[in-house]
Order: sequence, then structure tokens, then C-alpha cells
Amino acid sequence: MTTVALITSGANSVANFRGLLIEELIRRGCRVLALAPDWDEGSRGRTSALGAQPVAISLSRAGLSPRRDSVDLVRLTVLLRRLRPDATLTYFAKPNVYGNIAARAARVPRRVAMVEGLGFAFDASAGSGPKRRLLSALARGLFRAAFAGTDRVVFLNRDDEGFFHEHRMVCPDKAVQIGGIGVDLDAFAATPPVTSPVTFLLMARLLRGKGILEYAAAAEIVRKSHPTARFVLLGAFDANPESLSAADILPWVERGVIEWPGHVDDVRAQLAASSVFVLPAWAREGLPRSSQEASAMGRPVITTDVVGCRDTVEHGVNGLIVRPRDVADLARAMTRLIENPAEMIRMGEAGRRFAESHYDGRAKSRTLADLLLAR
Repeated sequence: MTTVALITSGANSVANFRGLLIEELIRRGCRVLALAPDWDEGSRGRTSALGAQPVAISLSRAGLSPRRDSVDLVRLTVLLRRLRPDATLTYFAKPNVYGNIAARAARVPRRVAMVEGLGFAFDASAGSGPKRRLLSALARGLFRAAFAGTDRVVFLNRDDEGFFHEHRMVCPDKAVQIGGIGVDLDAFAATPPVTSPVTFLLMARLLRGKGILEYAAAAEIVRKSHPTARFVLLGAFDANPESLSAADILPWVERGVIEWPGHVDDVRAQLAASSVFVLPAWAREGLPRSSQEASAMGRPVITTDVVGCRDTVEHGVNGLIVRPRDVADLARAMTRLIENPAEMIRMGEAGRRFAESHYDGRAKSRTLADLLLAR
């Protein structure tokens, strides 16, 4: 029996993002191991229910600690030698680096990495001082070393692929671009949008670069002329250095500008109760899963002209593209859809068609399985 090990720094992502892939691998007769550092009862249960085996590892999600990272790398190498998988799939920054170095050292026969965005180390919006330049240079060296030992590197958009080529972090003949990980189009079925009151929804980790503060500021502007409009924010704080804090969010909630239910495991009910999905990110993305889910459920998407985000919208067809960090432009786009409900519904219907042609998660999972099981 072929054994495939998924290596990640976020246990919650296994069932949420890799569920269809796990099902596809098991359908092909594979044994699936899911290696992550932060399992809890819920994430273990969801992963086990899919048929994969959760395996605990030590791996920090963010930050740079050479001593800890070196120890984690050795431990992961030893673990992979003991588990003896036939193939590994790594995703997120640290697993892509240390997971692939460990897999190569453990002589795993097939090694595939997936780049789901460039991450904090390459985020120009986080600054460009000497420390940032040093971090970026170090990250480039680590990725170059890690990806030298991969069989394939999967990218979700052409901009990220181009960035890795430009900085010689991946060989062109190893790169594969799949245009997003997709969603389960049956599970995320289209539903009629809520038209009264018009309800905007932003789902994201609470990072500055997701445009959350810009979303709240635009909501405050829109509510002056459309006081019944609702603005919902879903998400939790993060270990990332760019994470917001409660002090950033609560003042907007206390003034009634936005509603903040926190983190929700299953977002479908929140999407069904919404009218428009908004992702005003100003830091580059891979290809946002949240926008894919929103389109699949028939919601128009307002997003920014930023790497990854702009790939999810045809302006004026299935949503609107606004300038990043431009609160006034975002408020105008929101107001346009409030005042033109027929256009909002038409864009949502186009979004579902867009999802059917671009975001079929089962087809994407078959592609990933083919890459993992290739001989």
C-alpha cells in the first residue's frame, strides 16, 4: 500500500483544505498520514473521519528560531525515516522548507511542495528595512535549498510562480500551476443571496494585510447613507507577526459598525446568510479559498487588485476589483451593490458559473494525487 504524508504547520487546514485530496488518495488505495504540530480534539476528529491518521510533530508556524528549527528538522527527519512514506506533500512556508529538507534526508521517494502564497518573509507591505531584507534573503536561500530536492512545486497563481523563477528558487521544469485548490462544489452549493438587509461578509485570519481595518472603515462610511446594511467579520487571531489584536477589532464592534462572531469551522451558514463577500487584502495572496467558496455559493466578490486576489474576479462580471488600501474605493463598490440589487444577483450567478469552470475541487485533487503518485 502506498503511503502519502501531508506535512503542514496548521492542523485545522488538513480537513478544511485537504479533505478532497485525502478522499481521492484513499479512493486510490493509499494510506494517508497527516503531520501537524497543533492537533486538538476537533481537528483530530475531523481528520480521522476522512480516513487519514493524525501524527503530531514539532514545528513552529511563524518566526525564525535557528536552534528550535534545527531541532525540529532533525526530529522530523527521524520521524519520516520511521514512517517511511512513499510520497510527501508539504504546504505553508515552514513545512515547504523544513518538510522537504527532512523528506529528502529521509530518502522519501516522491516529494511535492505546494506554495499557497509567499508568506510574511516576502511580503513587501510589511516593510523594507535591513532586517526585512535579511529575512527575505535567508528565506530565498532556504527555499532554494528545499526545492532543489523536490520532484514538483505546485503554485496557485502565475505571479507567485514568476516570483520563484525570478529569484531562482525553483527550476522551471519542476513548476506546476493549478489556479487554486478549489472547493467541493456540491458542499458549497449556490443559494439565493440575502437582499434585505444587504449583508457583507469578510472571512479571514485577522491579519493586517487582509484589509480588515480597511473593511471596517469602509463599513462606517457606507452605514452613513445605508444604516441597515450589515458588515460581518469572521476570523480569529493568528501567530503571524502581522496579526491584529482585540484592541484593533473591539472598538468597531462596540460602535456597531461590524459584527464579529469570531472563528467558525463551517462557514456555509454564514455565506448563505450574506449578500456579498469582501476580501480587501493588500498583502499578496496565493488564491484565496474564501473567495472560491463565496463564488461557489453564488456571492459576488469585492476584492483588490493584488496578486492572487485579482485572479478570483472578472471585474463587473462576478464581482468588483478595487484599489488596495483605498477605503473610499471600497466603500463605493459596496454602495454600488447595495443600490443595484439586480446587478448583485447577476454577479452572484456569474460567480457560481466561474466557480464551476475554475474551482472544481475534485478535479484539482485528482491533479494533486497524480503528481504525488507519479512514477
